[in-house]
Amino acid sequence: MTPVLVINSGSSSFKYQLLDMDTERTLASGLVERIGEPVGAARHTVYATPTDGPSPAFLDATRTRELPIPDHTAGFQVMLDAFAADGPSLTETPPVAVGHRVVHGGARFFEPTLITPLVEINIDELSVLAPLHNPANLAGIVAARTAFPAVPHVAVFDTAFHQTLEPPAYTYAIDVDVAASHRIRRYGFHGTSHKFVSEAAAAFLGRPLAELKQIVFHLGNGASVTAIDGGRSVDTSMGFTPLEGLVMGTRSGDIDPAVLFQLARRAGMTIDDLDELLNKRSGLLGLAGSNDLRDIRAGIERGDVRARLAFDVYVHRLRSYAGAYLAQLGGADVISFTAGVGENAPLVRAAALATLGFAGVEVDPERNAAPERGIRIISTDASAVTVLVVPTDEELEIARQTLSVARS
Repeated sequence: MTPVLVINSGSSSFKYQLLDMDTERTLASGLVERIGEPVGAARHTVYATPTDGPSPAFLDATRTRELPIPDHTAGFQVMLDAFAADGPSLTETPPVAVGHRVVHGGARFFEPTLITPLVEINIDELSVLAPLHNPANLAGIVAARTAFPAVPHVAVFDTAFHQTLEPPAYTYAIDVDVAASHRIRRYGFHGTSHKFVSEAAAAFLGRPLAELKQIVFHLGNGASVTAIDGGRSVDTSMGFTPLEGLVMGTRSGDIDPAVLFQLARRAGMTIDDLDELLNKRSGLLGLAGSNDLRDIRAGIERGDVRARLAFDVYVHRLRSYAGAYLAQLGGADVISFTAGVGENAPLVRAAALATLGFAGVEVDPERNAAPERGIRIISTDASAVTVLVVPTDEELEIARQTLSVARS
């Protein structure tokens, strides 16, 4: 057995997953949340060993607890107590490495990186580019290195996959000296997911990754789309921050910057007000009052005009990027949908691709609507472009990259 522990740390919570990399099966997973509040919460799930099929196959045990969790270090002790009480035993089979999701690697980190004190300093310095994410990621790293001091810890950066962007794709048309002074450029995010999905699609189709032109839609509460040529990211919708691009659950996506000038001058909104508006009170929530597409769909069925408009705006942006990336790639071999919405909303998939017949895209209505799970084709046999649903597994991708660094 080769266990790898994956940590995804937020400001007041962290998720974890223990995987056996000999089989790439999930052994246990959990969530520690409400860190720093009077009463925190922890959930630990152990998975039984299936005889075949992808992991996890079925639950063996789940335990939830409520208790004070003052900081991340205390949270890691709660996690260790859960492993000791319910298994798998980290004493008998300790992790060979710990992988950490880090949101922003700037232009410094373009591959999974062994964490050292200098790397920690760099992650901290990059917090100016991701003030909501990197400090929380670093808190998880510090706590995890205290809990597991004898094993290698590896940072896997959301931005790393997009370090292959060429200057025309990552450069904003502003004063070059200002941009250089403040490190302003397109970085892109969701890179771990885009990498996993594009490689899984090539493997599923039995085609060399290097020969494929792919468009991957990662559609969840946060959403992005990436153009991938031969396994390399060549364009992506998120930019300097995860705010740019598609319409999302609570984020606006693309917007004329002058709108912010107008709201500041005429509505008296501060920088913090504008930040909250675009990141937390926009997108589907701002348009329809809910950031859940299931609510939007129910509203449309009731004849709710706001819900209809929200859906149409959402789809309009998807089509715009699909067309743009077909142009950037010079056509596509594969279009894949992943994440919560991408994997579970046939209506969104069909609507996003409905106008792409000119590019040889044909979605099969029955395949698209089928309640199947797992990776699958939803295009017709005659479609010139293969359309897939590919469940993402960012934890597995982080574990793979972590193990490769630990073994090198």
